[in-house]
Amino acid sequence: MHIPNYRDQIKIVFFDIDETLLVKDEDYIPSTVIPALQKLKQNGIIPAIATGRTLSNFPPKIKALIDQTEMNLFVTMNGQYISYQNAPIGMHPLPKAKIQEFVEFCEQHQIVYVQVSPTDTAVSAITDQVREALDPLKGHYHLEPDYFKHHDVFQILAFYDVTQDEFMQQSGVLAGLQAVRWHKYSVDLFDENISKATGIACAIQHFGFEMNNVMAFGDGLNDIEMLSTVGVGVAMGNAHHQLKTVADHVTLPIKEHGIEYFLKQARLID
Repeated sequence: MHIPNYRDQIKIVFFDIDETLLVKDEDYIPSTVIPALQKLKQNGIIPAIATGRTLSNFPPKIKALIDQTEMNLFVTMNGQYISYQNAPIGMHPLPKAKIQEFVEFCEQHQIVYVQVSPTDTAVSAITDQVREALDPLKGHYHLEPDYFKHHDVFQILAFYDVTQDEFMQQSGVLAGLQAVRWHKYSVDLFDENISKATGIACAIQHFGFEMNNVMAFGDGLNDIEMLSTVGVGVAMGNAHHQLKTVADHVTLPIKEHGIEYFLKQARLID
């Protein structure tokens, strides 16, 4: 693959977490990742995270990475909550009336739902499917079906498989929401006008950067807007095939040190 020298163009690099920085099922970060992020910072380029996860559910290995790299800029919950130096700089909670409508629908059709905020992950029921999907994330969750009544909720996880996708779309309950499947049993639901790309646009305003100054790495369907919008979008070699079609470049898989390889080829690190 031909990779241009991006050293003068790129000022900030955003990384997805699962299967980009972290091999989720095996719970490890490739040995080259942290040194590569540290070198980025030494070269005056800001490393940041753009993820579907909420801050409170970052896995321990990623929290350790953040400490070691002194990372302080995060686009979370697919762009619904952006924070810099431990303070929010962009927030897009879902309307409570919309959540109420969705919760009533889920209860009627026996669909388990999860409400996500910057500090909590509240589930309507703890089932085998919930455990299978959430336990590998290495975060915490608790039982509280009515969480939204007393807290802002930024994202919902709904537990239904692909055989119910058409039913959900035709029901009308997803109006105004974007549904992105992240697990065979579950989809992310969030404001259809918000994404990692809009979160990044909010974040870079604080630094006076243009989107052309941004590089981003990702692997999943919720990275499509991000990789399509930033100056340089890089899909991991292990990425979903649909993401690879919109990326500017495809690097090596995560287990083959794709992040370090690309950053070196792009001359962002030595």
